[in-house]
Amino acid sequence: MKILGIIPARYQSSRFPGKPLAVIDGKPMIQRVYEQAQKASSITELMIATDDERIFNAVKTFGGNVFMTSSRHESGTERCAEIVEQLRKDNKHFDIIINIQGDEPFIDPAQIDLVSQCFTDGSIQISTLAKKIIQTNELFNPNTVKVVADKNNMAIYFSRSAIPFCRTKEQNDWLSAHDYYKHIGIYAYRYTTLEAIVKLKPSMLEKAESLEQLRWIENGYSIYVGITDHENIAIDTPDDLLKIGKKSSE
Repeated sequence: MKILGIIPARYQSSRFPGKPLAVIDGKPMIQRVYEQAQKASSITELMIATDDERIFNAVKTFGGNVFMTSSRHESGTERCAEIVEQLRKDNKHFDIIINIQGDEPFIDPAQIDLVSQCFTDGSIQISTLAKKIIQTNELFNPNTVKVVADKNNMAIYFSRSAIPFCRTKEQNDWLSAHDYYKHIGIYAYRYTTLEAIVKLKPSMLEKAESLEQLRWIENGYSIYVGITDHENIAIDTPDDLLKIGKKSSE
């Protein structure tokens, strides 16, 4: 299989404008994501997708592969689809497209390989990852997206709420009574699936939770959930840089 890794990166962010260019130990964050993703053995080609010239120029400076996309996209999925469409016009075809989060500078390359390996099953349309939740405050944090899957690891639902509701236990005892999983925001799609899902209109569940993957489920697309033990560090705000003991610079 030919696998294309795409790292969407936009400059505008309500909580952290210019986030991809935040400097971490001498390098912009987007460079650190790119260099980590390059270590994944499953990826045939890797590129960054942006709508901002500052990010575009920064990527060119460190020698990365970058593609300028429209500023009208509302999600990384749409940005990925634009790139794939253009590449196909140039007669470059990929079987699987991986949408890699641009705000995880220390992403484990093994996670990229794991989400790729899910497609050895020809029935898989979309794959993603999840990790077991071990802290109660994380379970009830609405910024931590939870996922419930069936016995075949196919996602049933994603929510900002703690699901399932453990009716017979106090909240402090939920983690000891049941295994809960948080969603790791990396997606991989078959080309034909990506082409189809970007044409879907926003759904009621998606609007309620502000989670685009619910649009896919609501329209009948299946999402395979691989399980990882690696703890990712996502940078959502300038204060998050304190998690890794570094400082950002403009």
